[in-house]
Amino acid sequence: MDTHEIDSKSVSLGADISDNRSTAHRQSNPKHYIQRDDALYIKVTVSFFMVGLATFALLYFVQPILPILSNEFSISPATSSLALSLSTALMACGLLITGPLSDAYGRKNVMVIALFCAAFFTLLSATMNSWTGILMTRALVGLSLSGVAAVAMTYLSEEIHPAYLALSMGLYISGNSIGGMSGRVITGVLSDYYSWRLSVVILGIFALFAAITFWKILPASQHFRPTALKPRNLLITTKLHFRDKGLPLLFIEGGLLMGGFVTLFNYIGYRLLDAPYSLSQTTVGLISIVYLSGTYSASKAGLLTTKYGLGKVFIAGISMMLIGILITLIESLPIIFIGMLILTTGFFAAHAVASSWVGRRAKRGRAQASSLYLFTYYAGSSLAGTVGGLFWVSFGWLGVGLFIALLMTIALLIALRLNSTLRN
Repeated sequence: MDTHEIDSKSVSLGADISDNRSTAHRQSNPKHYIQRDDALYIKVTVSFFMVGLATFALLYFVQPILPILSNEFSISPATSSLALSLSTALMACGLLITGPLSDAYGRKNVMVIALFCAAFFTLLSATMNSWTGILMTRALVGLSLSGVAAVAMTYLSEEIHPAYLALSMGLYISGNSIGGMSGRVITGVLSDYYSWRLSVVILGIFALFAAITFWKILPASQHFRPTALKPRNLLITTKLHFRDKGLPLLFIEGGLLMGGFVTLFNYIGYRLLDAPYSLSQTTVGLISIVYLSGTYSASKAGLLTTKYGLGKVFIAGISMMLIGILITLIESLPIIFIGMLILTTGFFAAHAVASSWVGRRAKRGRAQASSLYLFTYYAGSSLAGTVGGLFWVSFGWLGVGLFIALLMTIALLIALRLNSTLRN
């Protein structure tokens, strides 16, 4: 729902009035929106960098240990991938709830509670001795993290000056990339020398620290206006989003991009642990340093959009993903690494652009628009990440690579249409 008050006597009129007030307030009080040279900008940046780091670390640390889970619980690669796919599936479903909840109860409140819950369930997962127990706790982690993912983009869209929104979104997503890398490296290395359960405990403790830091230093919302949880309100804004020329296509893009990205990292470990590479678990975990390229590209993409426009930078990011996955089809290990690097760089750039583009196009119900984008984003991760296992078992890496290439080709065609039909 929209973040401003809706007249309970007239929902549709109230939505229009609310958004008009929001626009007028923004135009008449631009100084109240956080700008790059404000002291609060540092607090917001640090807060969301930390929460982005924790979110991706908790969500994706299982990827390098999927082969270990396959062996320990005597399950197939596709079944092992459920440790991630189930988390992202529940996260996607939760996004449809937590966005509207934040419209009613506040952005910061929902995010803080969600991060504390995710840390608790992560610690609990380290004690599980059955595969069912692992899946249950991982599902709860994903559901909890939906309260962070759904609201973070909305908070930034409401509080940051429009001129700096793409940059702020890019910095937040940079935290995502470092979190994804850190989680993978920690589990990859510690599981090789000690135990994957120890790495899970360490990540859970870190998430608790991140939650406390986020709670203490994130500035309170200045532009949030509570909105009653009414199904009719949600239906109205949902219809508005899907009538927009660009939003439905951007929602689809989220699923395609994340689906391809997650599929790569779900199964590259199986490839590199097997002959002829026969890499150690530690080395496979350390390969996740390619995520650092996303730290750079996400923030850089935000800056480039001011010069070249959203559409062109978006097309460039997706093109890099397509080129990167095709490069990984080559057998040389250094070339495979280069392909992963190019794909990762392109993914975080494209995701940063799409995230800010959704925020700009959603004139009403920004939290809901963000939730819908992230719903398809994580639904794509869950679906493609599992289907990729079937391609791996049947066709090896060639099948996985061509499957990802197909997703990226579709995404590129949609991006070209977005660039030709929408104003940046």
